[in-house]
Amino acid sequence: MANSNQQSVVLYTTRFCPYCVRAKALLNSKDVAYQELAVDSDQGLRREMIQKSKRTSVPQIWIGETHVGGCDELFQLERTGTLDNMLQKQGESI
Repeated sequence: MANSNQQSVVLYTTRFCPYCVRAKALLNSKDVAYQELAVDSDQGLRREMIQKSKRTSVPQIWIGETHVGGCDELFQLERTGTLDNMLQKQGESI
């Protein structure tokens, strides 16, 4: 996705992960630009994801330098109203 207000959002994903699909759908619904890094068949990217997040599950999501976690954590931020603020602040810093 791309829009005029580019946020620095990065998702490590796999193609068939339902949680990855849900996380991307939430970001798409907010018209948030993000970089998707598919770790399905790229062991180097998978190792990078594990090293950065200390987790092996997908998705792993960053907003700027902040590691959000996975899909559940992203939706928790949405429920508490924190996600929009994080995205807005990140958009202003670019």
